[in-house]
Amino acid sequence: MMLFRPALLLVLSLAMGVFAAEDSSQDQGKSTPVPATLASPRATMDTFLRAMSDVKGGQQAEMETALQTLDLSGVNPLVRTEKGAELAWTLSEILDRLGPVDSRRLPDRSRGSRYLHFKDADGRVVSIDPQADGRWLFSQTSINQLPAILDGLREQTPGLKDEGPSAYKPLGLRLRDALPNGLKHTSFLLEDWQWTGIVAVVLLGILLDKLAAFVLARVVHRLREGPLGIYYQEVAAEVLRPFALLVMAGVWWAGLNLLSLPADALAILLLAAKFLAALAGVWGTYRLVDLLSGYLRQKAAKTATRVDDVLVPLFTKTAKVLVTVVGAIFLADTLKMNVTGLLAGLGLGGLAFALAAKDVVENLFGSVTVLTDRPFHVGDWVRIGEIEGTVESMGFRSTRIRTFYNSQVTIPNSRLITAHVDNMGERRYRRYKATLRITLDTPPEKVDAFCEGIRELVRQHPNTRKDYYQVFLNDFGSASLDVLVYIFFRTPDWGAELRARHDFLLDVLRLARQQGVRFAYPTQTLYLQNLESDSAM
Repeated sequence: MMLFRPALLLVLSLAMGVFAAEDSSQDQGKSTPVPATLASPRATMDTFLRAMSDVKGGQQAEMETALQTLDLSGVNPLVRTEKGAELAWTLSEILDRLGPVDSRRLPDRSRGSRYLHFKDADGRVVSIDPQADGRWLFSQTSINQLPAILDGLREQTPGLKDEGPSAYKPLGLRLRDALPNGLKHTSFLLEDWQWTGIVAVVLLGILLDKLAAFVLARVVHRLREGPLGIYYQEVAAEVLRPFALLVMAGVWWAGLNLLSLPADALAILLLAAKFLAALAGVWGTYRLVDLLSGYLRQKAAKTATRVDDVLVPLFTKTAKVLVTVVGAIFLADTLKMNVTGLLAGLGLGGLAFALAAKDVVENLFGSVTVLTDRPFHVGDWVRIGEIEGTVESMGFRSTRIRTFYNSQVTIPNSRLITAHVDNMGERRYRRYKATLRITLDTPPEKVDAFCEGIRELVRQHPNTRKDYYQVFLNDFGSASLDVLVYIFFRTPDWGAELRARHDFLLDVLRLARQQGVRFAYPTQTLYLQNLESDSAM
């Protein structure tokens, strides 16, 4: 429930922003004056002819101006840009076949009914219609009929060629123009050559996918055998496989655009290709991030500082988040989602977003605190409140600790801002305190020699602190003489401490055996009394 409420606030804030952005855009659309280039049938025709003339001359940026003269509301938004360019070229060729356009004969009125420029024998028309916002555009009905009108004109004037250079004409239209009329017959939904083209594009994509997968596997194999192979011995040969899928999606994407498919069919097929491209791109980049992080992890393990041991996991997670965001933006743009509205939602719903992101910000500041203050590193033995264990990893949101009973505890980084962190891994010395109990009948000279012998062991041992230690007869026990041993081991971790303690205690046992000192153990003296003999006396 604690996670659901901030998430709900965030969604509501985004929704508020989207609606506000849409309302704002609608208001702006209503209040925006009609541009002079679209204010009348004559202006619209002049704008289109001038823009297409520039496009044919190589100024491809003018295609956007040409598209502004077409009513493309009936074209699927997912492929509106791709199909719009084809339709503009088709309309331009139709106008060229109809002969030069004298724009002075076109009406220059801003109001009134449609202007009919051409009507063929089958009733198909090229017209410029007034829109609700005052603009004059080539009508949606005309746009839908353009391919059929052009085919009809070609049958009437088969020897007439396109005017002007066609180097900048869409390749799909040039390909269709070069095909014989027999392949342009529509048997089922699409023209015969388009079905053939779809099959060819799909098979070519699959073939290149297999070829790219083989080449990428060889690249990984060469990488293992190269000078950096030590970092990639455990990498699977298929680690770069997603990029082969990306090649296949790219072939499908490019090939489908060459087939001059109807808008709805092109939208479905292109959406599938773009989705596959986005998925393969994100997946493949994830693999590259893993490869790079593996290399950085190996390099960090060889350095003396352990700050980079924390930075490498943070880099990995940050890179993957950025890759995911870029992939999501690409998909949103492919689906023609209102990304601007979402960003506006973050601004308008700032308060709600701040409440929703409160924990995220606190955890981020906790991560910064750990990186700057460095209270612990990966691999340190720490005690944070009641949690004790070894630091396993640290991310933007949380730090994971492996306890000594092998469970994993996740601590939000926001808690590290105010928590008391006891870093056992940063100890320069590890204390050892013990009481050696020797028998009560040990002579004082042996006790003193035994204590001095232990002191000498401390001075000679390679892993003990030499400037501070205490070894003295400390107390009289009920059944022993108690010798206090208070020393410090200089070891990097607990395992090394146990080994050093093991060696030291064995030396103490050998010393006691050499000096004839016996260790005491709890004893009891039992006195027996014969009651019968006492009564007889």
